[in-house]
Formats: sequence, C-alpha cells, structure tokens
Amino acid sequence: MQSTILPISALMTPARLSNLKEASPAIRVAIVRGPKTTVLADSLEKLLAEAKGFTFSRLEYRDQSGLKPKAASSGNADVVVATLSAFQATDLELFFASLQRAFPHCPVLVTTTHPDTFDFFRLLEMGVSDFLLPPLRRSELLPRIIRQARVTRRGDALVQKLKENIGLKQIIGESPAFLDKVRCVPRFARCDATLLISGESGTGKELFARAIHYLSPRADRPFVPVNCGALPENLVESEIFGHKRGAFTGAASDQAGLIREAEGGTLFLDEIDTLTPTAQVKLLRFLQDGEYHPVGSPQILRANIRVVAAGNADFSQIVREGKFREDLFYRLNVLALTLPALRERRGDILLLAHDFLEKHAALAEARSKNLSLAALNRLLSHSWPGNVRELQNVLTRAIVLSDHDSIEPSDLDLPEDGPAAEEQSFRAMKSHGVQRFEHDFLATVLRAHDGNITRAASAVKKNRRAFWELLRKHGLLAGARHD
Repeated sequence: MQSTILPISALMTPARLSNLKEASPAIRVAIVRGPKTTVLADSLEKLLAEAKGFTFSRLEYRDQSGLKPKAASSGNADVVVATLSAFQATDLELFFASLQRAFPHCPVLVTTTHPDTFDFFRLLEMGVSDFLLPPLRRSELLPRIIRQARVTRRGDALVQKLKENIGLKQIIGESPAFLDKVRCVPRFARCDATLLISGESGTGKELFARAIHYLSPRADRPFVPVNCGALPENLVESEIFGHKRGAFTGAASDQAGLIREAEGGTLFLDEIDTLTPTAQVKLLRFLQDGEYHPVGSPQILRANIRVVAAGNADFSQIVREGKFREDLFYRLNVLALTLPALRERRGDILLLAHDFLEKHAALAEARSKNLSLAALNRLLSHSWPGNVRELQNVLTRAIVLSDHDSIEPSDLDLPEDGPAAEEQSFRAMKSHGVQRFEHDFLATVLRAHDGNITRAASAVKKNRRAFWELLRKHGLLAGARHD
C-alpha cells in the first residue's frame, strides 16, 4: 500500500526541491475511490507508491452507503484525493458530506474521469481545495499534495490572518454584485487550477489576481505580472518562455523568461487576448503538460507555477471570430471570474473615493481633502468608462487642482455625461442614496436566506407582504421563492 522506490529528486529540479521541501514525516494521503474510477484510482496509487515521502490508504465510496472502510478521523490523513466519475448533483453532495464527516479538517483534491461534466466552482463551494486534470503526472500531482499538506500541518491562525490582510485589504466595495466576486477569492486561492479573470479595463483584475496569490499556498513564492499587450510582437515568446544567446538578432545573452521567474509562484498574464497565434500555441502546450522550450533551445524545461490570465475582451466572441484559440480558452477557463464595472456598483463610489483620498494624504503627509456634496453627486452621475482607475485619476487631478480642503465639481474635470451636479438638490441625493441602500440591503438579506421570502422577511422583522412589495419595487423577485 506504500513504497519508497523513486525519490522526488528524480522528478524535480534542485530549485523545485528547495521550493517545496520534502515533508517529514511522510505525508499521509487518503485516496477515496468514487464509483467507476478504477483505472484513474489505480494510476493515482501507482504514482504515490513510486514516490518517496508519501503513504496512502485506500477507501471506496459506493452510492449512498458511505466510505469503506470507514475512516476513524482526520488524523489518519494530511490530504484527501478523491476520484470522481459523472455524479448526479444530489449524489455529489452526499459524497462530499461523507468526506467532510470522515476528514473534517483535511484539504480535498479532486480528479475526475469526465472533467467536462463538472462545474468546478460548485465543487469549490462544496469544500474542494484543488483539482487535478487527467492524465495524472507525478510532476504535477506531488507538488500539489505537498502544498496542501503544508496547509494542514502549518495552519496558523495569525499567519492566515496576515495573509488575508495582505490579500484582501486593497479590494474595496460593499455592493452585493462585487461582494459575490470577493467571496470567490479564498475559494479560488485554495486550488492550483488555471483562472481566467474577465472585466473592463480598470475594474481591478490584477488586484484580484494578487489577492488570490497571497491567500494561496504559493504566497511565499513570486507573483509575476506581465501585460501581454505591452510586449513587442516579435518578443512575446522570448519574454514569456526565455531565449538562448544568439536565438535571434539582438539576443546577446541567455534570458530565463517570466515562467522561470515565477517558479513556485503565480504567473499573471494580463491582456492575454492580445497574444499572437504562435504564442497561444506554445502557451497551450505549456498548460497541458508543464513543459516548454526557450526560444532557440532544444532543451525541454519544466515549471511549477500557477497561471492566472485576464482580459478585457468577450472571450466567447473572439473565440467565435477565430481571434483566440478555443482549446486555449477552455484550458484557461477552468475557473472564471467576471468583475463588475464601476457603473454597476455605484454604491461603492463614495467608499473608493474616501479610501483613495485618505491614502493619498497619508503618502503626502498632508491633511485629507473632503468631497463637497455637489462633487460627490457629480461622481455618482458619471458613467465611469475607465472604472476604478479612471476614478483614481480624476481624484488625483482634483487634489492637485483644488486650493481648498474641499473638492468641488470644478476640480473634477469630468465631461458632462449626466445631470449637472449644481442642479441636484440634497433631497434628490438623499433619495438616490436610500434607493441604493434598499436595493443592496434587500439583495443581501435575500441571498443570506437562499431566496426564501418568508425567512428573509422574518429576519428583518418586516411584514411578508410589505417585504414582497419592496422586492418587486427593486426588481428582485426573480431571485426569490415563496416556500
């Protein structure tokens, strides 16, 4: 059931070994075989049996009868790896409930015979920590198990709190549409699956990518961002994959490349939709097997990194138009996050503005400027095509232009794309604020009670009929139910 035939050093480079550090004592893995996964589970056991530093136990899940043999406690394992076939949704919930009872404090990795049939986000909600896509490879399997075991063995509440502060403190917002995305961050951070972040320019895609990295087991390794759109077309492959001296005109020395710089950590590829067709092919091959060639080199290199990609484009459309490879899109889109535009969360404009003004004042060691009522209304009425980045630029100009402690509409230098701020009364602004508060509050309460109107109304001590009328007024009945 366990053996020590091949050392990990036979599979990894010295750099990778120093990054991962073989655990001692042996990492205990519980392999849970789902129905109809014999071949996949056998392959998994064979890989662990050939690796030094691991022991494993075998459990089987048969329909609703639970795990056999029954696990005594989570002390029997540091990590659980489950093999799944095409489960029905209800059966899947029973399966993970059984795992939770048997291993309440263990990270769970999942591999499946039918990856295209699973909603990976739903699996994260059920408590899955990471995914392994077949075919299973030792160079991918072992580092992921080691990282998850580290989480179990070195889980320190203070360290985790510090990581959360580093990872999430830059993400500002309270609107329900935005908070839905923020809640995904810890879930996506637990696993190593590729992630595609979509959204308009300036919505905070890199902030979310950084937060996911700093909450992940890779937090002590590099986060390497690259704007693919800013790379010269003829140097894209060289920058990402590296090159050998003499590979092309001007290549006077070897260059390691961004993949090598990100070793052990996260490579963030922003504006990935601008990659050339050739670079797309090479990236796809790298994502499939973790191997790549530096430009001008016959040597095959391997990398241990997580890839997070982002783009402003509608990927479904550019795939249909043939501008982006369909197979690369599906390889990147294992996990997906679409960030809302600032105009879709206007209730956060005041929060963002005050946060920026305070930070700017702290850096300049000066007193923070305030927004006048008219200036705030002007910010609320603007459409913000440049999103949060545009808001920051506007406020920076206002700080420079304003000679007073209070920022006025004339300091904002905004185009007239909405009602003039001077024409908006205090009463109108108050009404706007109340409407936004009601909508966001009702949506949050309804979501907290899974859309159940009766329970939500009771929680806020509101008559059910009156609560229903408020939902109708704010267009929230589509997400509500009466049972």
